[in-house]
Amino acid sequence: MFNAQPKFITSATKLEECPPAGLPEICFAGRSNVGKSSLINTLLNKKNIARTSNVPGKTQQMNYYKLGEECFFVDLPGYGYAKVPKKERERWGKSIRDYLMDRESLKLILHVVDVRHDPSQLDEDFFYWMGMNEKPFAVVLSKADKISRNKVNQAKAKVRRIMKEMNIEVPILPYSASSREGIDEIKKLITEFV
Repeated sequence: MFNAQPKFITSATKLEECPPAGLPEICFAGRSNVGKSSLINTLLNKKNIARTSNVPGKTQQMNYYKLGEECFFVDLPGYGYAKVPKKERERWGKSIRDYLMDRESLKLILHVVDVRHDPSQLDEDFFYWMGMNEKPFAVVLSKADKISRNKVNQAKAKVRRIMKEMNIEVPILPYSASSREGIDEIKKLITEFV
């Protein structure tokens, strides 16, 4: 699957614009600028298939990438401090909620959190929402090469504590785009769901 030539297929602003449901979909969610696009690029071993940017809120649609005839990767717009009008943010919020709730082909949500910062209230709300709605998800702690191993382990333990309080148990996987740490584990997880 990961050896297939990945192809950008389309950008959708709402559920009706998504490709016909059929192939399994793995979606990437999280705050703006947390490293979702970099994770996609690293998993696909392609430098710029998913556009990365230093400007928060650059991904403004659900971007679909097809991996052969195996599955789709879906890059969701980041939530949080994107510099976009409030109305636009609300529209994204509704579109993403519709997608997460009603898309039958969605198999796994990879929720990306920057390992250097505690999960935000929005992150915690999202953990809780996914748990309550029984959505299959994992937490991916990005930028693991930017801090010490000890600090990564502390961050992982903190996320695990937050989850435990919510009575949620999901994989928590640290990863780094530059050192490729954790990539094999994430690929293994994706393969299990596809």
